[in-house]
Amino acid sequence: MPKKPASKPARSAKVPVHGPQHSNQVRIIGGQWKRTPLPVLSALGLRPTPDRVRETAFNWINHLRDADWTGAQVLDLFAGSGALGFEAASRGAQSVSMIDSNAQVVRQLDEIKAKLKADNVQIMRGDALAVAQSAAARGQKYDLIFLDPPYQQTFLERALPLCTKILKDDGLIYAESGLALEFAEGEAPAWLDHWEIIRADKAGMVFYHLLKYKP
Repeated sequence: MPKKPASKPARSAKVPVHGPQHSNQVRIIGGQWKRTPLPVLSALGLRPTPDRVRETAFNWINHLRDADWTGAQVLDLFAGSGALGFEAASRGAQSVSMIDSNAQVVRQLDEIKAKLKADNVQIMRGDALAVAQSAAARGQKYDLIFLDPPYQQTFLERALPLCTKILKDDGLIYAESGLALEFAEGEAPAWLDHWEIIRADKAGMVFYHLLKYKP
C-alpha cells in the first residue's frame, strides 16, 4: 500500500512528434557530462523534465544509492528527450537502455549518444510495454526504471505491473503522472498494490514519485 511521501518538482507528457521541428535544450546536471546541453525536439506535448526537477529526483536517487552508480542497470521506457537516461549515464550507470516509439526522437537520441560517445547507452525504437514484456521473458532486471509516459492515457497503470518482473529486489522506479499516486487507506487501485511511495512532489500540474516494490 502506498505510503505518505516527502517532497520536491517534474516533466511532462510525450506524444508522437508531428510538423516542423525546432530545437530547444536542457542541460545534464551532474557527472562526466555535467552542463552539457541536450537538444530537444520542440513539438506539442514533448517537453523534457526541467533541470531543477531532475536535480531533485537524482538527489533522491543518489541518497538511496549512497551516490554509487557502479554496476547500475537502468531502463528508460519512455525516453523522449533522453534527459533522464543521459543523466543516469553521465553519473556512471553501467548500462542505460532508452526506449521510444517515435523515429524522429530515436534519431535525435542516437545523435546525442554519438556526440557524447556514450558507450554505456543503448537506444531502441519500440513499444515500451512490449519491451518490458520481452525483458521479463529474458529474465532481465534493472536497478532503476524511469516511467515518464504520455499523460491522460493508461501507460503508467499498464507499465507499473510489468515492472514488478524486471525490477531488482532493491530497485527503484521514478514515475511521473498527471495525477498523484497517493490514496486514502484502502482506496489505491489494484495496479498500485505493493508499491511504496518513498518520495513524491508536484511541479505545476505534474506529479512525480520515487517508488519501491514491497511484495
